[in-house]
Amino acid sequence: MFAIVLVGGFGTRLRPLTEHAPKQMLPVCGIPMIEWVIGHLADHGVQKVGLAMGYRPDAFVDAYPDGRIAEIPYQVAVENEPLGTAGAVRFAVEHFQTEETFLVLNGDVLTDLDIGSLVRFHHDRGAAATIALQPVDDPSSFGVVTTNRDGQVKEFIEKPEQSFAPSNNINAGTYVLEPSVIEQIPAGRQVSIERETFPKLAAEGALFASPSSTYWLDTGTPQQFIQANLDVLKGKRNKRPPLPIANFHQSSIITESVIGTGSTVGVDATIERSVLLNGCQIGSKSTVVDSVLSDEVRVGEGARLESCVIGFGQRIEPGEILIGERRPDQDSI
Repeated sequence: MFAIVLVGGFGTRLRPLTEHAPKQMLPVCGIPMIEWVIGHLADHGVQKVGLAMGYRPDAFVDAYPDGRIAEIPYQVAVENEPLGTAGAVRFAVEHFQTEETFLVLNGDVLTDLDIGSLVRFHHDRGAAATIALQPVDDPSSFGVVTTNRDGQVKEFIEKPEQSFAPSNNINAGTYVLEPSVIEQIPAGRQVSIERETFPKLAAEGALFASPSSTYWLDTGTPQQFIQANLDVLKGKRNKRPPLPIANFHQSSIITESVIGTGSTVGVDATIERSVLLNGCQIGSKSTVVDSVLSDEVRVGEGARLESCVIGFGQRIEPGEILIGERRPDQDSI
């Protein structure tokens, strides 16, 4: 089966981490997010992947020059201008000349969804499009879906107010589509699959949805990115790869954190619920809590960072205290 992975977003909420790399190239326990996504597809029989992209396509091609990601062959479709989620799907289908049932996935969602079961559900219902659903406590930031007993979608409401949400089942960002759906996506302009395409299909009775309660995480914010890493550490995912190799002084205290390859943590330093990428240097008696540090960040002796996102190559001065701050890449200042 063929899958289209949407990786065209700018990753604005994750800046400055995404100032020099697409968010799907950010590592989760040392492995780029895109490999987690495509590796999961490989486990469920997907044989070829198309990346629908706009921002920094070179980052993917440079990282995977042999044309394979997680052992699956991939191709790219690069938009000249943003086309929205549905517009990106139409552009990719036409570029890849897809003529059979295919998958579409948001490239910043990590899940252990049973894709084979979703595809079978889709075919059993004779659906034009099928959405994977996920229950959440607060559905107000997502597309909310209600269905009848057979799974036919009655309503698809994008980001309702929490008190008015008719369901806590949300669009989980994995779809099974028939090529006929593309005919309903206007060409030449931005089109939202959530606000235009799915509501129209629901009104026609052609949209179905299948609930699941498997592992699922949208990684769009720094807090969610930290959670993605910690979930792997805690064994909440189906897989746990070998962790990156870093250097810690025996007196340092590391709690629920992932430290990237080549990073060093000095004497009496404390790291809690944080993710440090590669080549970071944490000075003695410094503290990093609930924060993400990009590659090559230097934290001086006795500094303290809480709920911060620090860009590539930044230097935190000795004794400096930062709370809730985002600092851009050093070379962008």
